[in-house]
Amino acid sequence: MKNLVSDDALATLLCQPQNAQEIGVPQSLVIDILLRLLYNEGNVNFGRMSQVMRLPMIVEPLLEWMRQERMLEVIQSSAALGPFNYIYKLTDIGLARAHEALERSQYVGPVPVSVDQYCRAIEMQTIGPRKVDAREMQEALSDMILPANFHRSVGPAVNSAASLFLYGPSGNGKTTIAQRIARLIAGMEPIWLPYAISAGGQIIQIHDRLFHTYAEGKQKKTMDRVDGRWALFQRPSVIVGGELKMDALDLRFDPVAKIYEAPLQLKANGGMFIIDDFGRQQITPGDLLNRWIVPLENGVDYLRLGTGQTIVVPFRAFIVFSTNLNPYDLADDAFYRRIQMKVGVFSPDETLFRQIFLKTCGMMDVAFDEVSYTHLLEKWYKQQGRQFQAVHPRDIVKNVQSLCMYEGTVPAMTPDRVDEACASYFVKEN
Repeated sequence: MKNLVSDDALATLLCQPQNAQEIGVPQSLVIDILLRLLYNEGNVNFGRMSQVMRLPMIVEPLLEWMRQERMLEVIQSSAALGPFNYIYKLTDIGLARAHEALERSQYVGPVPVSVDQYCRAIEMQTIGPRKVDAREMQEALSDMILPANFHRSVGPAVNSAASLFLYGPSGNGKTTIAQRIARLIAGMEPIWLPYAISAGGQIIQIHDRLFHTYAEGKQKKTMDRVDGRWALFQRPSVIVGGELKMDALDLRFDPVAKIYEAPLQLKANGGMFIIDDFGRQQITPGDLLNRWIVPLENGVDYLRLGTGQTIVVPFRAFIVFSTNLNPYDLADDAFYRRIQMKVGVFSPDETLFRQIFLKTCGMMDVAFDEVSYTHLLEKWYKQQGRQFQAVHPRDIVKNVQSLCMYEGTVPAMTPDRVDEACASYFVKEN
């Protein structure tokens, strides 16, 4: 995404805090994390605390205050290296306080940032349209054989739309197209995201190793003094399918850890959220679509804590719906008006099918044979009235390859192998 905010403005927002007043969350929350860390690990040195909590400038004065309050003691020190080499241990008073902290939460990790700071940072990094040109989009789709100028259907959507609807028969590349767009977005300007945020006195875990990949080697010089509670990531891509449930789109409270897990769209903020197999989820399409109406229209999402407090966060994910069902069996015009771009991905014609088949044979190192290919079209498509699907060449050629490996022969097409491959691939009608 194009960033219209200066690097200086973002650097100022994410600057490493110098005192407890600048961290944006209650000091008691930081003390609780310290207590839990010491309780869990026993004897802990300053380096370990800084590594876990990511606030070295704040931890040191807090440790001194906790010593004065007799919550902890130094059990090993080096006058030559100073307090940074001290090893700390909880006292009996500290153990009692740690038990209280564990009752409130089990969270041990980077100190959360405030929800307000999170919102400002996301807004700064997602201002303005994305900037993808035709060359970049064509390159992203270069390993697919698609109709001429197909890239012109999806490229503008990536640049200007908050949402995209891909529809058409199964097996023709909708999911692959969405994944290629996600890869393209991931390669754009990386984004600063926090590990966790705090709202209403509660901790919300944002970081998820499934979706957040560090942008190694891309940290800017202007960000050298960045707050360690933030890290630079590739723009995230969250993909869900038929397993999606409504509770995954709301804050989920862990009764054991006593923290909240961010909903999927919050984890996708600044990147892309793909709902694959739309209409086959364990919730009705109507309920799922109603959940997105306000975010799609207003660019904000409303999340409710267990206390009843509602927090407002930016909704800055490029959302893609993909379905092989009839779109008007899923929703009405009122919803589709809110989806700016709708793109059909249909079955290839005979010319495109042949191109896909030839490319697949080359990729799988299976010798193409014209007689066998003509036999395939006549017997398994024209005689049976079967529609071409872009996925068929991959699966048929793979079956031919497997047969040749089983026979111990050089991978090559023959009419008999094509018949055997298709017989074990296509489902026979009764």
